[in-house]
Amino acid sequence: MSLATPSRSTESREEEKQELTPLWNVVLLDDDQHTYDYVIEMLCRLFVKTVEEAYRNAVEVDATGRTIVMTCEKEAAEFARDQIHGYGADWRMPKCKGSMSAILEKAAG
Repeated sequence: MSLATPSRSTESREEEKQELTPLWNVVLLDDDQHTYDYVIEMLCRLFVKTVEEAYRNAVEVDATGRTIVMTCEKEAAEFARDQIHGYGADWRMPKCKGSMSAILEKAAG
């Protein structure tokens, strides 16, 4: 049994499709109801980031009000945003009423 080799045109079309697929940033937004520990824990669990990577995101969201936690295709970005919204309240902060907020933005390029 022999396997068919994809033609050059098939490979070219697939590369073009990948180049044309727009990418989206998942942007975590700052608030005063979540601790650094919460942000680090959430990013490590949801996005399999290292503690160091998650800490850098926590510092950035605190300093600038936002941080990009992931860049991917729209469907995956929507899922990631929904995971952030569903993560739950920070038990360390009594005034915390729920999850952090995140938005999607088209990635540059």
